[in-house]
Amino acid sequence: MKTIKKLIIAFALVFILPLAIKAQQMFHVHEDVVKPSMTMEYETVLKEVLALMKEYPVEGLNVIVFQGSNNHYFYLAPINSMADLDKQSPIAKLAEKAGADKVRALFTRMDKCYDIEKDYIISLNNDLSYMPDGMTQTPEGQNYREQYKIYVTPGNRATVREKMKAIKALFTEKKSKMHYRVYNSGFGTESEYYLVSIAAKDELDMAKNAKDNEEVLGEERQKIMFDLFQNVLNIEEIEGEMRPDLTMKSN
Repeated sequence: MKTIKKLIIAFALVFILPLAIKAQQMFHVHEDVVKPSMTMEYETVLKEVLALMKEYPVEGLNVIVFQGSNNHYFYLAPINSMADLDKQSPIAKLAEKAGADKVRALFTRMDKCYDIEKDYIISLNNDLSYMPDGMTQTPEGQNYREQYKIYVTPGNRATVREKMKAIKALFTEKKSKMHYRVYNSGFGTESEYYLVSIAAKDELDMAKNAKDNEEVLGEERQKIMFDLFQNVLNIEEIEGEMRPDLTMKSN
């Protein structure tokens, strides 16, 4: 069993109150690799935590949750700087209000639901993102996500960046209706990558949008994508859903 100290540190990294989404806004990501057989128990515990937070309000909560089809749960919270990670954990505040034993019991149950958890930093890249209607991570009515980790090496990072800028320029020129956000990997990630996130209503809507986008971009799309693929190390796709029912925010 993990120590309570480790649990508090891990969740301190997640529950940080942001000011706004900036051009290079940093985010802390806490990732739980949940055992498929323990998914129901995991979500039961999460909802008990949410209920406890509602009963004992804690300031400084603003966390969105993404569940990947691989059963990874991602908790995304903005931070202003690395110094924010030194602030008192809202979980510690919750323990003070609700009782340490009660909080400890919840996270002890949660520990049994996964063997791997990760904590790392990513940053929004406005220069590479294509969001002509304004930046938002949660477009209304579009909880389905396709995300792509585009892995690069130190030797080709500049080339990949230029190729991605060219892709954005084509989307802008053609006034594409398929919008996307790009994040840079940062401290604590397993390697260097760009994360591209695309939103849609559901899987069918995503497929339709992709088909429409191909027609809008025309033949130029094939060459510009080929140029990118020739320079990347690997591409990993992650499908899933945003989970607004698990969102954690202060009132």
